[in-house]
Amino acid sequence: MFSPLRFRTAALPIARRRLSTTSIRGFHASPGAYIKVGDPVPSVQLREDTPGKKVSLAEELQGKKKALILGVPGAFSPACSAAHIAKYIEAKVDVPTYVVAINDPFVTKAWKDSLISHDDETFRFLADPSSEFTDAVGMKFDATAIFGGPRSRRYALIVEDGKVSKMFAEPDNTGVSVTSADNILPELR
Repeated sequence: MFSPLRFRTAALPIARRRLSTTSIRGFHASPGAYIKVGDPVPSVQLREDTPGKKVSLAEELQGKKKALILGVPGAFSPACSAAHIAKYIEAKVDVPTYVVAINDPFVTKAWKDSLISHDDETFRFLADPSSEFTDAVGMKFDATAIFGGPRSRRYALIVEDGKVSKMFAEPDNTGVSVTSADNILPELR
């Protein structure tokens, strides 16, 4: 029996048939399952400086009193560099701070080097090249229109002993209001 729907689906290239609803929604759409307060930080390998230097935030943050994870749409973007991360650096945050971006580790290292001119153990810039961590916290969105592919929403997670104690995410994915240093730093006290 002929089915026009089956014919149209079969005629599509495989890549088009496998797109999820998350990947075909508009620029400001986001997946619905986010990490929640009380959830442990996902055990996912990120990269720091080189592809060979693997970092698991779940392991890093276990037993630490407080830490901050900042998710950003992209290294070197104007809002990420000037309006977001630079403000945290200027404020001299005193808790371990991890900046996570869907970029390769060479890009995140170059970005760190462009923002921090001195030896600073507080800030670590981590690459999530396959978006595995970003997927695990539910913060990936389709940013094809601006960045050429999926990226991370801008978010901030305050973590205590490996578990999320407070969570903040920009409602439009890329703005800098809810996750600004002015808003988040008082929450760390």
